[in-house]
Amino acid sequence: MNATKPGNSIENQVDEWRNYLRRHQTLVATDIDELEDHLRQQMATLEQGGLNPEESFLVGVKRLGDIDSLSREFAREHSERLWKQLVLSATDSRGTNGLAFVLLLSLLAGLLVKLPSLLGFYDPPTLESFYIRNVSGLVFPFLGVFFAWKRKANWVSLGRSGALLAIGLFFANFYPLVLQGSTEILVGLHLPLALWLIVGTVYADNRWREVGGRMDFIRFSGEWAIYFVLLVLGGGVLIGFSAVLFGLLGIDVEHFFESWILPLGAAGGLVFAGWLVEAKQRVIENLAPVLARVFTPLFGGAIIIFLGFFLLSSDGFQPNRDLLLAFDGLLLVVLGLFVYSISAREPGESPGVSDTAQMIVVMSALIADGIALFAIGSRIADYGLTPNRVAALGVNLILLANLLGSGVLYGQFLHTGSGFRRIEKWQTDFLSVYAAWAIVVVAVFPPVFGFV
Repeated sequence: MNATKPGNSIENQVDEWRNYLRRHQTLVATDIDELEDHLRQQMATLEQGGLNPEESFLVGVKRLGDIDSLSREFAREHSERLWKQLVLSATDSRGTNGLAFVLLLSLLAGLLVKLPSLLGFYDPPTLESFYIRNVSGLVFPFLGVFFAWKRKANWVSLGRSGALLAIGLFFANFYPLVLQGSTEILVGLHLPLALWLIVGTVYADNRWREVGGRMDFIRFSGEWAIYFVLLVLGGGVLIGFSAVLFGLLGIDVEHFFESWILPLGAAGGLVFAGWLVEAKQRVIENLAPVLARVFTPLFGGAIIIFLGFFLLSSDGFQPNRDLLLAFDGLLLVVLGLFVYSISAREPGESPGVSDTAQMIVVMSALIADGIALFAIGSRIADYGLTPNRVAALGVNLILLANLLGSGVLYGQFLHTGSGFRRIEKWQTDFLSVYAAWAIVVVAVFPPVFGFV
């Protein structure tokens, strides 16, 4: 860990040190507070002995010892904590009612999603379009409310986030989009990304402008996705067993499950998964990094195999539309796994085999993206511009820029063994690029392409 940076105040250095400690799953907030107290006592003693603040900080951190050793020591002293945290509700700075509050928010999110169909405001085709445009805007705000409550966010930041949310929903609902047309589908795909990044600003609070704050949100997003999938799988098993049991009694519950349990469970699960990450991350936060490190090379291998078959196929460089969409989807998944793998890695760790595998994944994805861009350009040249083709072109150009930068920075890291922080900064800075592109698709594409 590079604890010192020219021009940084001691408090900034202590904050960076605390952020580093937070990555260790055996250390919770109270542990970190205790270690900080020890550090500050050491610093005070050293300063009385004549050292300046920067020197006292360095020596104090050194005396505390290796962080991994500290983590193991805390695990031995508090071995009972694992089971208690897995089973009991987590407490936070707002008291013990975090679970009750998030359950209320989950229920409200589910009811809000269900309300338009319940009140009969829309006929079936219009209702489907309503959900395409608005489902993320109905759910994500409740997750933002939870984070605002937990972090005691100030009213200025809440007002800014609320205004951005309202603007996004305004474009989605007041544009005369053709029902289930190309621009409506594109709005439905890109608006959730923009709104999710708004949630990120609430999650990171006043640390959103820092690389560490944005990286924390990336880590949260990976954990949140995994928890939500686990909730969906568990809920699916429960619904399946319940349907079988009621069926044995001659009771058909399929319509009830489809009309109530699925929408309420899906919407509420999106909010509840956020609480699970916050409450349990200090216990099993190593789950997502392990999955990311396992599946990133596997998905990278899938790209390589696909490229081989693609280049050997008779169609050559003329993939059809569905194949191109699937190809881009695979690229996005690989990039997501790559970014999350970066977020879960210790920056001070020396390059290893996994880093070489990551570099191979980046290179294979870069080649694949180049082929995709060639194919998209060919389709535009042959058939002209459409909203979908321009959107695909934009996404692949963004992927190209991201992958090129990632490849260069990762290559330098493998060569020199330093500079991993620059990779983190590159990826977190790209969040603003994704947000800008999502805004362009939601606000600019519909009028440019006649709302079709």
